[in-house]
Amino acid sequence: MTLYAYKARSSRGDMISGQLEADSQDALATRLFNSGVTPIEIAPAQAMANDFGTDLWRRLGGGKPNLADMTLFSRQMYAITKAGIPLLRGLKSLAESTPNAVLREALEKVLDSLQAGRDVAGSLARHPEIFSKLYTSIVRVGENSGTLPRAFLRLYEYLIMEQRIVDKMKAATRYPMVVIVAILAAILVITFWVLPQFAPIFRALGDDLPFATRILLGASGFMTNYWYMVIAAGLLGAGLFRAYLRTPAGRYKWDRFKFRVPVMGELSQKAVLARVCRSFAVAMETGVPIVQGLTIIAYASGNEYMTERILGLREGIERGESLSQTAATIALFTPLVLQMIAVGEETGSLDEMLDEVADFYEREVDNDLDNLSAALEPLLIVGVGVMVLILALGVFLPLWDIAAKAGGLS
Repeated sequence: MTLYAYKARSSRGDMISGQLEADSQDALATRLFNSGVTPIEIAPAQAMANDFGTDLWRRLGGGKPNLADMTLFSRQMYAITKAGIPLLRGLKSLAESTPNAVLREALEKVLDSLQAGRDVAGSLARHPEIFSKLYTSIVRVGENSGTLPRAFLRLYEYLIMEQRIVDKMKAATRYPMVVIVAILAAILVITFWVLPQFAPIFRALGDDLPFATRILLGASGFMTNYWYMVIAAGLLGAGLFRAYLRTPAGRYKWDRFKFRVPVMGELSQKAVLARVCRSFAVAMETGVPIVQGLTIIAYASGNEYMTERILGLREGIERGESLSQTAATIALFTPLVLQMIAVGEETGSLDEMLDEVADFYEREVDNDLDNLSAALEPLLIVGVGVMVLILALGVFLPLWDIAAKAGGLS
């Protein structure tokens, strides 16, 4: 008899797990079937225990599908539904061929849910860590209206736009990040290796050291002798900051602050507005009611400050005001964008106009990203200049004093 660990679903569809002894895996499967339980996974208990680290990593959010995975899945779902392939067969093929393990397991559970009689949107909604509210709402509307292929097509197009913005953001910030890392590395090298070499020479000058030199020597000595306290203080500060961000007020203030950061703040705001307008256009085009669409988009924006603004739009619509009037009162869009929204409302083509607004913001983001390096260069130059100035005042001034005194003695 061998001890096996199993995962299975009860007759009500609930996930259950446990360990039982049996002669073989087939014998245990038959035993579970006879008890009204459908086995999903059966493995020796030791082998399943070895996967504990992997399961823990996934529970902590590791290995989640990225934008590229979701874009590919949406495109494949569009092809399946457009070609008329039976949904169960198509999803089974996707689950077998999906390279991402987390998405593959989720699709297997979605397949089980569909076989149990649930709809597509409801099955996807059981995995909110992968499928957002916006995603499942658009699928639900497409499913109910018989336009499921179009819903997946619009989701695919939306995710493609998201991926393009993310890729350009990464490319534009790569050079500044390399410079910042180089500056930090230089500071660490100077603190831990360069200054300790000069310390005996500087101490020979006694109390004649410049103020900047004394600060540098003090900082270097503290970092060298109490580096563990510095690391502990950094970790504690990071933990307190993360705890603060978990509070509603902390998250709201931090998200609002990100929009006020020089150079990057305006760029981030335009990128979020592009995402919001594109999401709103997709929701309206697929038939999601405007109030429900605003609610979904608000909580899917990823920014608490923007969430508050979008909920303000929803409240104005619920009061009977037009979208353009409400948007003007909360100062969310520029006058040009407000005019475009007003024209869309007047002509009954608000979804098309929101697409135009999203295109407008995406062009603005593209232009800002193309000029981001040039905009950040002055800040980087100032940072490098400050570091060089500190070194010049703190290291070279005492050396010049020593050289001057040596010249006087000669």
